[in-house]
Amino acid sequence: MKIATCILALALVSVTMPVTAQNYKELAKERKEIRKESKKELNEKASKAAQKEAKKMEKAGWGSAPGALPLERQFDRSYLMQMEYDEEGFPKYLMAEGMSIGENYDAAKVSSREIAMQNLVGMIQSQVTGIVENSVSNEQLSAEQAASVVKTITESRNLISQSIGRVITVVEVYRTLKNKNKEVLTRIAYNSQMANAAAKKAVYQGLKDDSEELRGKLDEIMGW
Repeated sequence: MKIATCILALALVSVTMPVTAQNYKELAKERKEIRKESKKELNEKASKAAQKEAKKMEKAGWGSAPGALPLERQFDRSYLMQMEYDEEGFPKYLMAEGMSIGENYDAAKVSSREIAMQNLVGMIQSQVTGIVENSVSNEQLSAEQAASVVKTITESRNLISQSIGRVITVVEVYRTLKNKNKEVLTRIAYNSQMANAAAKKAVYQGLKDDSEELRGKLDEIMGW
C-alpha cells in the first residue's frame, strides 16, 4: 500500500470512527504501519538515486576515500539524510559540499572540507536573510529593521563559523587527475536546529545595542 493511500485511509477512519480504547489501539497500529511503509519507500528511493549517482561518479573516475564506505553506501546515506524532516515539516539537516585539488590527498581533503564548511555558513546566512527580507513585505519588520539584521548576519560569517559544532561527514570521495594531483569531494551535514542556534547567537551579538523590541520580533519571525 502506498503512503498516500495509507494516510487517506487513516484520515477517513479517524473522522468516521468514534474514539474508543479499542479504536485508539487500531489507529495507533495503523499509524505505525504508515511510518513503516514510509520509511521503506524512502529507503527504496534513496537506494535507487544512490546507485545512479555512484555509477555516474565511478564512470568519471571517482572512488571511495581511504577507510570510507563504498560510493553507493555513502550516497545512500546522503539521500536518506536529505529526506529527513523535523516535526514541523522542515529539513532536519543542512547539506553542503566542498571540492578541492591538491598535490596530495590529505591537502585536498582539508581544503575541500573547509570549502564545505564555508558553504554551510553561506547557507545559514542565506536562510536568515531570506526570511528577514520576506518579513518586510509581511509587515513584520520595517525596512530599516530588516536592513540592520541583514547587515549583521552578512558581517557575522566568522562568528557563525566559530559557533558551528560537530558536522557529519556524509560523503568523502576522490579521484586522481592526469597530472597525478588528487581531487577530493566532501559532503557534510549539519543539524538545522543547531544551525538556527548559531545564526541566533551571531545576530544577537551584532544587535546588542539595538532594542529589545527588535529581538522580540526576530524571536517570533525566526522561531528563536
